[in-house]
Amino acid sequence: MKKFALLTILGIALTGNLFAQKTLPVPPGELNLQPMLQPIPMTAKFINDTSYIWCGTLVKSHIDQKYHLFYSRWPRKYGMSAWVTSSEVAHAVSDSPFGPFQFKDVTLPHRGAEYWDGMYMHNPTVHFFDGKYYLYYAGNFGDGKITSPQLNWTHRNNQRIGVAIADDPNGPWKRFDKPLIAISQDTTAHDAQMVANPSVTQMPDGRYLMVYKAVAKKKPQPFGGPVVHLTAISDKPEGPFVKQNKPIFTAENVDFPAEDPFVWYQDNCYYAIVKDMKGAFTNAGRSLVLFYSLDGLDWKLAKHPLVSTLDIKWEDGTTKKLEALERPQLFFENGKLVALLCAVNETLGHSYNVQIPLK
Repeated sequence: MKKFALLTILGIALTGNLFAQKTLPVPPGELNLQPMLQPIPMTAKFINDTSYIWCGTLVKSHIDQKYHLFYSRWPRKYGMSAWVTSSEVAHAVSDSPFGPFQFKDVTLPHRGAEYWDGMYMHNPTVHFFDGKYYLYYAGNFGDGKITSPQLNWTHRNNQRIGVAIADDPNGPWKRFDKPLIAISQDTTAHDAQMVANPSVTQMPDGRYLMVYKAVAKKKPQPFGGPVVHLTAISDKPEGPFVKQNKPIFTAENVDFPAEDPFVWYQDNCYYAIVKDMKGAFTNAGRSLVLFYSLDGLDWKLAKHPLVSTLDIKWEDGTTKKLEALERPQLFFENGKLVALLCAVNETLGHSYNVQIPLK
């Protein structure tokens, strides 16, 4: 009994509170996101009757203290595959990260085929770095012909990566006449055909790491391939980014194992959620999976790789089996994980964004 009392006194002296607890970092690669996923409130379903909704990314404004959702949209009347010719980046606002969100404006509208990103804006991911907002995205140009249900391959293969910058998420946003990441001129390069799906995080040394999707020209056209992911590093969030040219998230004998990366730094390592296209990394089939890296360049499957299957749970107790759960994006507030945003397809004619609470 005396020993217990002594330990108790020591505990109070060391912590200042008998019940005080310190959250210790998770060992690198051991983060487990799946049990953190909570049922989704109906207010966190962002949908529109006339547009496909895709690619949600969220930031809280330091100016108006509201939550700003940036997302891709295009007319439903054109069909699902018209994303590649008709997508634009729009903007909605809410008082809560779980909605309801109200449309406010179009952040990145079409601006003409003479621009590298004039015909299509897609894959937005927003960040607040050093007092400014950075909206990374993919853009393209082409003949503008809507060929749905088939892709317009000219537009698909003209995808490049850029950034828009603003002092306020309400805008105005400054766009640039040249992309941040263009295709490599070497026809044998991993990114010789197209680049898209950018994700960016700040590194511990102050530099910026980008992970992006790349398509080579080594496989039959017009699709090309293999499809891999590459990294690039910059001293500034606006670039220039220097390509590292080493494929990551690869799987043996699989030409297109993953896409839709979201990368961040936590607990002394980098993590990335990616869409597992067909079950190359777990036995769950198409799903969301987790990778980690100590340096941002060499990546391994995390200890708990499965983030989510294609089943989502609603707050009313129902579960929905989806056709697609894609474009994962995390939202942090005060350094804590708050929500996982995903693009959802219930059917090929019905898409929306969800903000999944994280415990």
